Amino acid sequence: PCAADGWAQDAVPPGAAFVAAASYRGPGNNDTRSNKALPILLWWSGSLFPHFPGDTERIDCPRGSCLVTRSRRVARHRRTKALIFYGTDFRAYEAPLPRLPHQTWALFHEESPMNNYVLSHSPGIRLFNYTATFRRESDYPLTLQWLPGTGYLRAPAVPLAEKDAWRRKGYGPVLYMQSHCDVPSDRDRYVRELMKYIQVDSYGKCLHNRELPSERLTDTSTATTEDSEFMTFVARYKFHLALENAICDDYMTEKLWRPMHLGAVPVYRGSPAVRDWMPNNLSIILIDDFDSPQELAKYLDFLDKNGDEYLKYLEYKNVGGIKNQFLLESLERREWGVNDMTLPNYLNGFECFICDKENTRVKEEQEHKKSRGKIPAPRPHIAQFKHMGCPMPTPGFGSVEDLSEGDSWKEMWLQDYWQSLDQGEALTAMIHHNESHQGRFWDYMHEIFLKRMRQH
Repeated sequence: PCAADGWAQDAVPPGAAFVAAASYRGPGNNDTRSNKALPILLWWSGSLFPHFPGDTERIDCPRGSCLVTRSRRVARHRRTKALIFYGTDFRAYEAPLPRLPHQTWALFHEESPMNNYVLSHSPGIRLFNYTATFRRESDYPLTLQWLPGTGYLRAPAVPLAEKDAWRRKGYGPVLYMQSHCDVPSDRDRYVRELMKYIQVDSYGKCLHNRELPSERLTDTSTATTEDSEFMTFVARYKFHLALENAICDDYMTEKLWRPMHLGAVPVYRGSPAVRDWMPNNLSIILIDDFDSPQELAKYLDFLDKNGDEYLKYLEYKNVGGIKNQFLLESLERREWGVNDMTLPNYLNGFECFICDKENTRVKEEQEHKKSRGKIPAPRPHIAQFKHMGCPMPTPGFGSVEDLSEGDSWKEMWLQDYWQSLDQGEALTAMIHHNESHQGRFWDYMHEIFLKRMRQH
């Protein structure tokens, strides 16, 4: 579902490899209805349909069965009860209109907020009834999508003596490996400043200052597939600059978990709530705990020279070292697996979640009709801001006021963030007015723009 963007990619999560696997039917049930009587779920983002090679499949979920399809021919069918959208592909100006009152909209979005800032604002996220996002508050949370399990965290680290020998060969204490530059988190601006105070070996396209030791390691797919030569190379570093491409609660990717797996201590900026998920109280170094890049550099230098203090950051790898009950319980509770063929992947899991919700809704609507109004009609479930809501991007170092007028980051990401709010408001207004023509979207956008200009 997602395109790789260089080393330490904002890349394809491990579970996504299952998309092309044999069709997953669900856990089974005693639903005896024929296919012609089942609610239909339409994957509006057909590229994500988890039942290749066919276009339609019956799924048997805990509370009942559904037909799932990626054929848009059924979009206006009375039995089509839910449309499932992939967040990265969702465009407000292409949304299916008019929105039919008997259909719910479901959102699957495990990727970065930068892929679609419409979803980071209330008007955008509230277009949906059910959500599967990286936020723990979403209906079907995908927060730990990059973490296969506790065993992944406990993998042994390279011995400190080997890391010190690596340092004596002239390698820096800090690794940066990033080829997706100019992102909302503005990470390169911070790293550029940090480089003034400590040696950072940067191998990707961003702030490139060192060549990889072998041609194989320059191949993007080598990094994505956790190739053993690549992993061994990364593991020799003491610290790994792990900066997400965008900042939002619970948005944590392989940039965090992979260095922890390898025992290269992450120097992290990303989810402001990251501590909630850490194996113990001393496993990563948070950039935002330091007043400046210079202060951070001083601390990294101290740890580099004091092995006993450095090793405290790897104690979670010891027996009993993972002490965070919230992390352990969250991994235990999730019903989907990462690289685990014994469990469903999260696409199939969310599909069954929606199927069960729609079967429940169908029953409640039937009871409402039978009772001639004595039993109330089911109330629609609406997604909330906290299901995805992400803050406005801020500069990686310094403040917006410090940036020059022509700064490309400011012109690109601040504009994108606020224009996305307008797009969510425009589509919401179109739905309320029962619009049926997508072409009117830009008229609504223009009206919102004029209204804002009048207010200012």
